[in-house]
Amino acid sequence: MPKAMLQQHYDRYTTQDQLVWKVLFDRQTALLHKRACSAFAKGLVAVGFHRNAIPNFEEVSQRLYKATGWQLEPVEGMLNDAQFFGLLAQRKFPATVWIRSMAQFDFIEEPDLFHGVFGHVPLLMDQAFADFLHFLGQVAAQHLQDEVALTRLERLYGFTVQFGLVQERGEARMYGAGLLSSSGEIHHCIGDVTRRYPFDLATVLQTPYSEAHLQDQYFLLNSWEQLTESVAELAALLASNWQLKPVE
Repeated sequence: MPKAMLQQHYDRYTTQDQLVWKVLFDRQTALLHKRACSAFAKGLVAVGFHRNAIPNFEEVSQRLYKATGWQLEPVEGMLNDAQFFGLLAQRKFPATVWIRSMAQFDFIEEPDLFHGVFGHVPLLMDQAFADFLHFLGQVAAQHLQDEVALTRLERLYGFTVQFGLVQERGEARMYGAGLLSSSGEIHHCIGDVTRRYPFDLATVLQTPYSEAHLQDQYFLLNSWEQLTESVAELAALLASNWQLKPVE
């Protein structure tokens, strides 16, 4: 397994950092009871996460690599499209090494360790989801100079990987990391006035996406198969020089 360029430096996490992880872990696991998809619950156990310690990236990568061929790539902050999708295409997930402070407990302007690791990693233990994300990264890596295509790919990523819902046993379950890692987003999503629509690729590609605020709507998969099908369909459209409508 290749070594990451940046190191986590686990010994630098303070007692307060560990406390932030513990409190967030307890809150989110309580909120997600009977709300998260089954793959998340299984992955959380399989990857070895627990409330008492921030995950060690090297240990997590070993478990991920054995399960689905993925590993964590420690990063300091936000990446550009080429860097981000390039890592996904290599089955590497960028994981921020810093964790929020108590003062930032309920809101942070950019993803921290809790969002990136707690929110994203358990699903990467699921082979179908891991393969979908790899496929998405490969497609995006082929269109890094096409701003319109990238916008569509970002929307697909946003409304699935970040804020997606999936139908399980007749109920909507959460699988998007932005939901799984945020109490505010969870409460917003389950609100009576929140709009939830059946997942439709054409609609998703035409819907503006932003992480600067709570989501205006969520899209519900009828099965995991829709994820891979959606990337394959978009890849075929882009390869055929499909004329996308102007970005809204």
